[in-house]
Amino acid sequence: MRIEDYKNIYFIGIGGIGMSAIARYFNSIGKNVFGYDRMATQLTAELSEEGIGITFQEDVNNIPTMYQSKEDTLVVYTPAIPVNHPQLIYFQEQQFTIKKRSQVLGLLSDNLNGIGIAGTHGKTTVSTITSHIFKTSALGCNAFLGGISRNYQSNLLLSKDSDWMILEADEFDRSFLQLHPYLALITSMDADHLDIYGDKYELEKSFQQFVNQVKEGGILVHKKGLVLDHDQLTAYTYSLEGKADFYVENIKLVEGFYQFDLVYPDGVIKELLFSYPGKINVENAIAASAVALLCGVEEAELRKALSTFKGVRRRFDYHIRNEKMVFIDDYAHHPKELWESISSVRELYPEKKITGIFQPHLYTRTRDFADGFAASLNLLDEVILLDIYPARELPIEGVTSGIIFKNLQVPSKLCKKEELLELLREKDFEVLLTLGAGDIDKLVEPIKNLISERLEC
Repeated sequence: MRIEDYKNIYFIGIGGIGMSAIARYFNSIGKNVFGYDRMATQLTAELSEEGIGITFQEDVNNIPTMYQSKEDTLVVYTPAIPVNHPQLIYFQEQQFTIKKRSQVLGLLSDNLNGIGIAGTHGKTTVSTITSHIFKTSALGCNAFLGGISRNYQSNLLLSKDSDWMILEADEFDRSFLQLHPYLALITSMDADHLDIYGDKYELEKSFQQFVNQVKEGGILVHKKGLVLDHDQLTAYTYSLEGKADFYVENIKLVEGFYQFDLVYPDGVIKELLFSYPGKINVENAIAASAVALLCGVEEAELRKALSTFKGVRRRFDYHIRNEKMVFIDDYAHHPKELWESISSVRELYPEKKITGIFQPHLYTRTRDFADGFAASLNLLDEVILLDIYPARELPIEGVTSGIIFKNLQVPSKLCKKEELLELLREKDFEVLLTLGAGDIDKLVEPIKNLISERLEC
């Protein structure tokens, strides 16, 4: 198929972070773009402002007439959409050309120098840091990101003059197996998405297959300790702790941010200042820097980019930061991510009481990792635990937030989402974290407003 043959692009699940980037791309090149999503969000509002049409009704009667021509319309859907979705069934029965999001991403990237950044956690932040480094360098880049870059207020970066394309390579539903990059970076291969893979061994096999799809003569960069075969590739390792091909020395906090020396195969770049808080993000910066230097970014360009990186929406995202109170929102939804996020906050604020509000994401993930979630949340001084956000899943008997709650050893409370703000009115905080990948982000602004009003009193 040739994407250029289609005038109209219809998205089922257009409000997803990966889907919206592709929708923005097609809109930018003059295609007619329309889509369905389950609910209105900040992201869907931004798409609407950019001229993209959206319906929040799944009834097929809400599909505009111009998108009912199968000769002119390409349908793109996300695997998070249920198989019995009325619009998906309609397009299937009418024999439209239908592609998964990952297939379209593969088609768009095949003829460019693709950089596929994968991992069960860390990939969004690494992708966004990498994109900022390339964008501000002479190389430039195109990028499809899994988060909103605060430097560019978008998850899509475009450059007509650059042959580099940075892609967040998602392991969910084996989506990243549609990609054939020039360079692959692997941040982690922790057990996750066991509803898809069954066990960690199958997940690791899928990552190996992704590595096998790197173009011949290409490059593999991975966190030290990950075991991956790479016979046809040049491979490099990176590490936050301990020596590797890319690692840091002399790391220290400077006014809440980290300064470090980056050791790499060609030497040492001294006193880099990374303007994004959290020690885990130093590791992410090492990974991004490795990719950039291997592709030809100059040392001076790297130094400037790291010092001007503003972060990613919902990744260690400060909303209040003053002497009285700190409020951070983070997307962490896997036990390892929670551990790293909370540990980073603890290092920044060792003397302060840290309260976390956590919304578990998916019944299967809660069932599979309940003990791990509890162990990570026990790093907090206090936990408020919300109900599970189901996303694409139906309830599983016996699986509730209670299976995490029973193993918490710090002061904790189960709370309904709709009762949270009232609970918070009664409490004082020093450091507050909101954590999770569900719809907890909708509570961030109300929480910020509630706390700000109290601080002004």
